[in-house]
Amino acid sequence: MAETAGMGGATGVIAVTGASGHIGRRVADRLAMAGVPVRLVGRDPARLPELPGAVHAPPASYGDGEAMRRALDGADTLFLVSAHENPGRVTEHRTAVDAAVSAGVGRIVYLSFQGAAPDATFTFARDHWHTEQYIRAHDGLAYTFLRDSWYLAGIPAMTGRDGVIRGPAGNGRVAAVAHADIADVAAVALLRPAAHDGATYDVTGPEAFTLAEAAEEMSRATGRTIRYLPETRDEAYASRSGYGAPEWQVTGWVTSYEAIARGEMGAVSDTVHRLTGHAPMTLRDFLARHPRSYAHLTA
Repeated sequence: MAETAGMGGATGVIAVTGASGHIGRRVADRLAMAGVPVRLVGRDPARLPELPGAVHAPPASYGDGEAMRRALDGADTLFLVSAHENPGRVTEHRTAVDAAVSAGVGRIVYLSFQGAAPDATFTFARDHWHTEQYIRAHDGLAYTFLRDSWYLAGIPAMTGRDGVIRGPAGNGRVAAVAHADIADVAAVALLRPAAHDGATYDVTGPEAFTLAEAAEEMSRATGRTIRYLPETRDEAYASRSGYGAPEWQVTGWVTSYEAIARGEMGAVSDTVHRLTGHAPMTLRDFLARHPRSYAHLTA
């Protein structure tokens, strides 16, 4: 990373939620490598990584305010990874924020989403806007919002075993970003509070591509023909009707593609390079480094 703890002010104890997940674990690892005291927070302590200088907090979930307060007691900064999508996610976030403030946390770095707005096409992005507003409303609470784009890992994940990416994304573009690049940015923001407090950053890859272009890149990586099949909204709902998912979840899936079509995930930022000093991964880079991500297409 371009910036380290030694180049900024004191950070105190940093609590990391979702520390067993794709982003939280990477962030915790980077903070431990920087030599700062880290508190790992999760529902299941057995899944938390063992890192030098890091301690495991008592088990806590976002919706349990008292458990979160105990887990965060003594922490100075909180890296808040958004909860798994569910109809009560904003309430869970609010409970976690209140618990953090009650525990004495003075700063929150929140992992939000590109295009977060009250009327965002992608319904899950609306949750992020409401969470941001709730954090802003706490007087004296410092914050940084990291609005990441779609994950690069999501491209092979959304490709069916038949080699088809389906969805109503039209010719819209998405500036997808790697988990590792998001973690690098988050670590810098956490280690340099004075430089990043009050900031809202879009965190994207270096390019915005259509899903048809993504299919071409996937074809090169897998050695088989991958194609993008545009759908109408009705077709998108129909093709997902057999998953047995609740309506709110299917709506989130479908509107994520519609948000791409409307350009709400297409803006490319220079955040990764500016904060970390290295270029973000392209889709081609990601596929070359993570062949397991498309193993279901080559088995």
